[in-house]
Amino acid sequence: MSSIQPKISILSKEQILKVHQDSLKVLSHTGIRVDSIRARAVFSEVTGGTFDNNLVRIPGKIVEQALHSVPANIDMYNRDNSLAFSLGAHQQSGTIYGIGVTNSWYQDPSNDSVTPFTRRHVELASALGNTLTQFDLVSTPGVIQNDDSQVGEVVAALEMMANTTKPLSILISEPKQFELAISMLEHLHRDLSGKPFVLPYFNPITPLVLNEDTTDKMFSTIDRGLPFIFSSYGMSGATAPISAEGTLAMLNAELLAGLVFSQLIKPGTPIVLGSLPSVFEMQNMISAYTSQTILVNLACAEMMDHYHIPHAGTSGSGTGWGPDLLTSGTLWMNHLTNSIGKVGLAPFVGSNFDSQAFSPTTVVYADEVIRQIRQFADGFVLDENNDPLKDIHSVGPGGSFLLSEATLDQYRNVHEQHSQIWPGYSLNQWQTEGSPDAISKLREYTQHVLNELHIPEDHDSVLNRGEEFIKEFST
Repeated sequence: MSSIQPKISILSKEQILKVHQDSLKVLSHTGIRVDSIRARAVFSEVTGGTFDNNLVRIPGKIVEQALHSVPANIDMYNRDNSLAFSLGAHQQSGTIYGIGVTNSWYQDPSNDSVTPFTRRHVELASALGNTLTQFDLVSTPGVIQNDDSQVGEVVAALEMMANTTKPLSILISEPKQFELAISMLEHLHRDLSGKPFVLPYFNPITPLVLNEDTTDKMFSTIDRGLPFIFSSYGMSGATAPISAEGTLAMLNAELLAGLVFSQLIKPGTPIVLGSLPSVFEMQNMISAYTSQTILVNLACAEMMDHYHIPHAGTSGSGTGWGPDLLTSGTLWMNHLTNSIGKVGLAPFVGSNFDSQAFSPTTVVYADEVIRQIRQFADGFVLDENNDPLKDIHSVGPGGSFLLSEATLDQYRNVHEQHSQIWPGYSLNQWQTEGSPDAISKLREYTQHVLNELHIPEDHDSVLNRGEEFIKEFST
């Protein structure tokens, strides 16, 4: 038995080596700025001396040591302690997808109008991620805008935990709120590190800055034994070189700097590395994903595969205005190349307008896109025990396979490949039903999903216990 599976690869062994060597030159000659005294002390122990203008230059041998100490795979668990997925060397399930990213606005699924993101929207988004089958992770979906408690990011983490049993990727900007949120999750779940269901997400400041807030949160996470994502975000032509080659080398250098820092704090720290490459569109003053940035995303994934480090990359979100042509084109290009490339995790599906507005309709559409792409990526099997010629011989020239033995046995599998959102109209059926447009059917389906959301059985208990914790420790 042999499988026919589509694959994409863009870097040769020689090109991988060049990117690595260029990245080492960036670290050893240009260096990185490290803002935290405590973080600089960690680097000083292995490089010696002090640093002018907080600039740390990392020798190649220290990078190599870090590459040898980092784990090659990370297992993530659902909140009920069942294995959710593995990232890295043992990853058999293809690209893992999650919904979220820190939006400020919420797009109404009925008409795409936007309102400020609220606690209720965190609840809806998390429950939506819990319900849709193609998403294996729920990331922080938005920043609560109407919060007077000063702990809105902690409240968002509580709503995420209460409304899904899937693993969480939490993005919290303020270090004190991050500490409180992790402490709350520990209080609610006890041991977070044994079978981790929380995957914190951190960014350095591009270009080439390890800022104090990020290193503080890394210290806290590593002390607790948790895995985390360290991801660089660069806009070619603004915060990164305008060339794809330059962007790849610099972002890769940032990732290696984060890797070194994590392994200096504690050798063997589990870390997921990746970048979110984009371009800066000067005409409209926004960042955008393009065919070039998706290539850089794939190249970054291949670099991490070369290093044997779990990878997280782009999710193709933020380009569109809603569930529109802009959105669909980028999602298909991003998710298809992810799933037949080496991208390990795409954690942030579902936003529009340069990742400012969370759209449930876009999430539901992406769920369908991912479903079809995973079927494509799975390929098909040439089974030595199954003779395809038997079916051909049984029907013969001029016959019909409609009622053949093989068709009757397998037609249900073919039916499952069709869209779960849109009916297979003939022209006559479409006209008879008033010529509906595809977006209206998507909105109807999205509303149906939102009306039938699945929430965990312990939803109320988690909320009550979490709110008591927040009240006690935030005052």
